[in-house]
Amino acid sequence: MTLSLDDARIQAILLDIEGTTTSIQFVYQTLFPYARKHIAEFLEQQSETPIVRDTVNQLHREWEADAREQDCPPWSQGTDQETRDSAAAYCRWLIDRDRKSTPLKSLQGMIWVRGYQSGELRGHVYPDVPVAFERWRRKEKTISIFSSGSILAQKLIFAHTDFGDLTRLLTAHFDTTTGAKKEPESYRKIAAVLGKPPGAVLFLSDSVAELDAARSAGMETALSARPENPGPGPHEHRVVRSFEEVFPNSDK
Repeated sequence: MTLSLDDARIQAILLDIEGTTTSIQFVYQTLFPYARKHIAEFLEQQSETPIVRDTVNQLHREWEADAREQDCPPWSQGTDQETRDSAAAYCRWLIDRDRKSTPLKSLQGMIWVRGYQSGELRGHVYPDVPVAFERWRRKEKTISIFSSGSILAQKLIFAHTDFGDLTRLLTAHFDTTTGAKKEPESYRKIAAVLGKPPGAVLFLSDSVAELDAARSAGMETALSARPENPGPGPHEHRVVRSFEEVFPNSDK
């Protein structure tokens, strides 16, 4: 089945990662546990580097907001060791709640760098992804990523796949520093950065709320319905079960 889209009008394809290009299980059963396991060790070794120190400060500001509103792990600002222990405990608390925390995502990305470099981690993408990327680029469509994971984490996944380095096929990366994924304004900003009118951008995601926001911003949308994805509930978006359905070769 081919997705009904105006090939000439769509100039850019914007993709979510989790449940779209990449297995949800890879994120929750491999990446998150790896970061959770190594967060304390990483902070012990890297807490004095400027980027990590600044990220921990951002994390503490987020903790202050949480501590005012709900029960969360205590944070001791005493010795350096106490600060590191507090930051690690809060990170684990955020991971367990799947919080889309920008400083957490930054720390996770830095931890995953080590995992990919050592070979402990390999980026998962579905087999139809590299084939589609090549096909879309031949059709002169730009391909970009919008994920709650940091830009670093996005690049790591696509640079270390079993199909080789796919980052060469990607035009741009966007994360929560651009805006929340459920806010239409985020998609307007992305279209502006890409230099495209929103109506010339197709956004694919497994999240109905994200697709609703993109549609409100004027983008074309399609729901990624990978076999392992949970049922999306009621929605009015096109459905994509494989990237083979999105701008297929003309001879098929």
